[in-house]
Amino acid sequence: MHSQNKMSLKNLINIIIIFFCLLNFSEANELKIKVKINNEIITNIDIDNEKSYLIFLNPDLKKLTINNQESIAKNSLIKEIIKKKELTKYFDIKKDYDFIDNIEKDLFKRKGFDDKSKFIVFLNNNNLNYSQIREKLKIEALWNQLIFNKYSKNLKIDKNLLKNKISKKIQNSKNKYKYNLSEILFENDLSIGLEKTFKKIESSIYSIGFENTANIYGISDSSKNGGLIGWINETQVANEFIKKINSINIGEFTKPIKIPNGYLILKLNDKKEIKEKLDIEKELKKLINLEKTKQLNSFSIIFYKRLKQNITINEY
Repeated sequence: MHSQNKMSLKNLINIIIIFFCLLNFSEANELKIKVKINNEIITNIDIDNEKSYLIFLNPDLKKLTINNQESIAKNSLIKEIIKKKELTKYFDIKKDYDFIDNIEKDLFKRKGFDDKSKFIVFLNNNNLNYSQIREKLKIEALWNQLIFNKYSKNLKIDKNLLKNKISKKIQNSKNKYKYNLSEILFENDLSIGLEKTFKKIESSIYSIGFENTANIYGISDSSKNGGLIGWINETQVANEFIKKINSINIGEFTKPIKIPNGYLILKLNDKKEIKEKLDIEKELKKLINLEKTKQLNSFSIIFYKRLKQNITINEY
């Protein structure tokens, strides 16, 4: 009898433990509204899914605290919803555009997959939704098209001036280099001033790395990829930037550089001497494309800010 009572008590304790475990699990997985943007909502589940997607794009995000990861994911979703709302005025965003195939192909190749089927298997195994990722790629592509449609007439490209700059650089440089660069484009926090804003960003870089800091503080689209710009020939870079880049070693970053839509910090990831003879026309074409992209990115940031100011965002 005494033994039976002990067993009953033990069973009761086990049942109580299981109950509280299930209760905690239920609370942890409860659907909660985190953000309201006009009539749209962002839930904790949405933030978790976005976090997984952003970590897929930039695995270094895993090094951040959960709070930082969630903050980045939340801001990414806010931006996506605002962009999507604006895009509905100009495009049929429910349509599955053919050009997304090429963007998708570029993504899975960058991630080391040689065909789509292997890419989809990887996504499924990592709780990533292929359709949702394709939707995200479509929104970004349509947004870029919208910015081009709106602002392409405002682009200021002086081909002769650029060609002369390239020619002079090629003639004056004994050794020519290309640089692998990353960036953090940030805005000055007027409440604390530029020096303290930079100190805060600099401290973050030393603490969690340049790539993760770009995710937190960067306002350009490159921030999703840790601020990576990639390889650029010195003929494509302004002399002011070249001087700053040449003053640092590989792995180091510059002090803030003032540009029209904020301040830019550049990190030198790698540097290589260019052995082959440079073709002026090819370099000119690259520089024109780079200049167009830079100006369109500036217009994109300005236009998005304007949209965001007219939207009510409530966070919970």
